Amino acid sequence: MIDMVPFFVEESGYCRGILPNIIRLADALRTAGGTVTWVVPGSDQPNPGLAREFFGDEIAEVFRTSGGAGPISERVWAGLFPQEQDLYFEKSAYSAFFPGSSNLPGDLRANGIDTVIITGTLTNICCESSARDAYACGFRVIFVADGTAARRDQDHNATLHSIYRSFGDVRPTDEVVSLLSA
Repeated sequence: MIDMVPFFVEESGYCRGILPNIIRLADALRTAGGTVTWVVPGSDQPNPGLAREFFGDEIAEVFRTSGGAGPISERVWAGLFPQEQDLYFEKSAYSAFFPGSSNLPGDLRANGIDTVIITGTLTNICCESSARDAYACGFRVIFVADGTAARRDQDHNATLHSIYRSFGDVRPTDEVVSLLSA
């Protein structure tokens, strides 16, 4: 579950629209004995000067602090009901799987996990980047079409096409829940 923090959820009706699907997927994954992971944007950026150069000081600071502060489990949108047994990660790049961005890939491997189900926001930025890098790192990728959200339909749909063509499987929530319960 990528970047489901107040900064994104409060800003976007699309993002609020996927909340029920993410809750269903998290519940189904826990019931099936899977591991739910929550990934939030970190404030430490590897190249802050590039962000300031590209976005300007004010917008770069807004993005740098978009993940909030405090314990990671408390930065996830509360309405998603994160659980104590879930895993929590902070990332320093758009992708949670980019080398050095987070401990997520290593922790998943250490737990014997070889398949990731991608949900969250934004579809075409952090979710797509994470799916591409997860695939490049050797993970099977399932990208949830109605469990990810972008700011525009055309951005969302373009990512779904790219993922399906080259990086993983794209399925709706109902199908993923059915697979988990099989």
